[in-house]
Amino acid sequence: MTDTALLLPGQGSQFVGMGADLVDAYPEAAELYAEAEDVLGVPLVRLSREGPAEELTRTENAQPAILTHSYAVWRLLPAPVRASVVVAAGHSLGEFTAYLCAGALAFPDALRIVRKRGELMARARNGTMAAVLGLDDEAVRAACAAVEDGVVVAANFNAPGQVVISGDEAGVEAASARARETGARRVLPLDVSGAFHSPLMEVARDGLAEALAAATFRDPGFPVVANAAARPVRSGEEARELLLEQLTSPVRWVESVRAMGEAGARRWLEIGPGTVLAGLLRRIDRSLETATVGDAETVRAWREAEHG
Repeated sequence: MTDTALLLPGQGSQFVGMGADLVDAYPEAAELYAEAEDVLGVPLVRLSREGPAEELTRTENAQPAILTHSYAVWRLLPAPVRASVVVAAGHSLGEFTAYLCAGALAFPDALRIVRKRGELMARARNGTMAAVLGLDDEAVRAACAAVEDGVVVAANFNAPGQVVISGDEAGVEAASARARETGARRVLPLDVSGAFHSPLMEVARDGLAEALAAATFRDPGFPVVANAAARPVRSGEEARELLLEQLTSPVRWVESVRAMGEAGARRWLEIGPGTVLAGLLRRIDRSLETATVGDAETVRAWREAEHG
């Protein structure tokens, strides 16, 4: 079996209808969603299946919905595929799912943490984000550093020439203008509720630290590359520390993908809603073998392939 790198999507991958066919087709998925509803007291199946989109997209709902969808796919994959995973990484929220799949967190604990994380992030509404396309990392950092009136940082290094900046409105507007002046192809404001992965998330730190402290962390069964450090994590306690650090630190996704390659992965598998990470992967290195599994049809294909 080919050594596999597991990719777990983050917020923004949610869509109305996500996971519904998994619940309908597989009793294991239905049981997992029922457990999530019992733990959270949230109608996760209805929200995922019917929306409305505005309700599903709320940070406190989207985070557990994406985690549950991705974890349901993980549980439905054939055992040899799961056993082939040598490293994993998740984008922002997806890092929590990565530790869940690696066995570092129990499902109820992961649900409670991401629900609380979403609630805390939703309250920190002081800020915004924008995607800068067509500038290298250093040019984007320089555009942010040149801002004198406002707070703005490079928050997501998603792919070469695609960096997201985050901060207060004045800072992001000024850095966006600077980026355009220095050659950015486009700067796209993002429809987000706060300045994620920036110093403005500091107000959520104590609450997230409390939620993380209340959970039991075990050493992951396979290493997880942390967003904040861009290196493999093999200790449960280090995972807890870096998940807190992630709140106000940039997502170093390009570096994380390269670190996953150094772990010996030859196949890259994105599981859960959407195909965002597979798209970023192609922009990072078009030679990488990528696949996505997110619905009943693709799950069935992988299970049938395993059984001949």
